[in-house]
Amino acid sequence: MTAIVTTPPASEPVTLEEARAQLRLTGEAEDGLLGRLIAAARAQVERATRRALVTQGWRLYLDAWPPGRVVRLPVAPVATVETVTVYDGDGVPVALDPQVYRLDGAAEPPRLKVAAGAPAGMTGFNGIEIDFIAGYGGDAAAVPQPLRHAVLLLVAHWFEHREAMADPGALGTPPGVAALLASYRTLRL
Repeated sequence: MTAIVTTPPASEPVTLEEARAQLRLTGEAEDGLLGRLIAAARAQVERATRRALVTQGWRLYLDAWPPGRVVRLPVAPVATVETVTVYDGDGVPVALDPQVYRLDGAAEPPRLKVAAGAPAGMTGFNGIEIDFIAGYGGDAAAVPQPLRHAVLLLVAHWFEHREAMADPGALGTPPGVAALLASYRTLRL
């Protein structure tokens, strides 16, 4: 199983103004760095929790249907499944009718149930593709406050420890960030 982002988020869960306020910066001289730190912190929070913070497109590749044809999606929350495509023996893509699969977005992790009569796809690698939309919403207000705060704390931590080896104690996830993320972690099965 391989999953990739097909459409990155159009915005970040925190703004430059919020990051400046967290760091007590009054000027815009560090905005380039702050923008990169915000994007990196969002990505780190998403990896640690297996959640998409802001709406983004994903594609999951499967070699075959799992037992029971219940697919556990690798990222939460999932808003919609856009398409499920299987490749026949000749490599021709066939989009499944949405009537043959059902999303259970409330499950942790989210899952997709595919009807037994749906085509199995070709044998081999990546014969099944599932395109879906994940994330809390299109803007920062939709992201839970603890996750937004974790992004801000990581930005501040990395801003203060710009050189990785300057302080060995600065490596790793700060305890405050880990505590904020703990209740949002989606288990990997």
